Amino acid sequence: MLRHLDNIYRLGIKELWSLWRDPMMLFLIVYTFTVAIYTAGTITPETLHRASIAIVDEDDSALSTRIITAFYPPQFIQPVRIGLAEVDPGLDAGRYTFVLVIPPNFQRDVLAGKAPAVQLNVDATRMSQAFTGNGTIQQIVMGEVSEFVQRYRGTAPLPVELVPRMRFNPGLNPTWFSSLMELVSQITMLSIILTGAALIREREHGTVEHLLVMPVTPTEIMLAKVWSMALVVLLATALSLALVVQGVLQVPIEGSLTLFFVGTALHLFATTSMGIFMATVARSMPQFGLLMILTLMPLQLLSGGMTPRESMPLWIQYLMSLAPTTHFTELSQAILYRGAGLEVVWASLVSLLLIGSVLFFLSLMRFRKTIAQMA
Repeated sequence: MLRHLDNIYRLGIKELWSLWRDPMMLFLIVYTFTVAIYTAGTITPETLHRASIAIVDEDDSALSTRIITAFYPPQFIQPVRIGLAEVDPGLDAGRYTFVLVIPPNFQRDVLAGKAPAVQLNVDATRMSQAFTGNGTIQQIVMGEVSEFVQRYRGTAPLPVELVPRMRFNPGLNPTWFSSLMELVSQITMLSIILTGAALIREREHGTVEHLLVMPVTPTEIMLAKVWSMALVVLLATALSLALVVQGVLQVPIEGSLTLFFVGTALHLFATTSMGIFMATVARSMPQFGLLMILTLMPLQLLSGGMTPRESMPLWIQYLMSLAPTTHFTELSQAILYRGAGLEVVWASLVSLLLIGSVLFFLSLMRFRKTIAQMA
């Protein structure tokens, strides 16, 4: 038993040295756990932030002036007043996302009880802002018109008072969600890449043949790759959480980091095994890259990190319950966002252990078959 453990340890150290001598892989690790996470946390794709807007004011009245001054940072940049002939060229050139056209005699028609039309032109190719901004601009215009007509700022009392309570993210800050979900995605991606690339690199360099003449078993070789690459990803995750997520982005972590890293270790057991299985199927790094695209896209898009699983078709929910990313995403959101304990996430931990064991067994059988063909 001690000899087997010693072999696994020494083979794992060999994997770490091989990774240390690969500058491109080291660059990938640093980039994915720093720049990629920072970028995902700061692009704020789901909120209206510094949207460009131009206004054509053909009325030049007190009401139109109120409407113009209602658009201000941080939701909008300072509105630009343009002429009617500049609307289409400005939208075509991408200078404005929104163009609001206030017609002549707008204030007079409003005070006369008529229903004048205000035109809002939207560049719908900017989907991250077009949908949200459309509703926001309508609310701003209608609010200013209503206050102007009533001569005071206020709203009519409603029969029911709705009091929203934002839990876990009171400020609705998208950085809190985006950065942590990007970290979860990078853990999955990098663990598969590192283990798969390690096996393919050995096959391309001919070092697998050297292992075949050594007194080591396929199980020891696989376990060495699993623990060494998982250790690298765990260390990178810990540094990214401390320096990028909590340090630079100032994202609060509610739950136990120890429990999160236990779940991460179980998830890595599954994804590293998956990476080895894919490396035994692919014959080269380009083929492995194509398999990565086919595998990672559904794993990340359907795991619940971008869209709640409840909104997906039932058959996709049942199918994705067999994927480790689904349970790891649930576990990560519960711990990091809501501060859940072991009594809440134990089912996800057990699922990750079972899925990882199955994937490891399948990968081991495939790995043994590949070695037998090379012997």
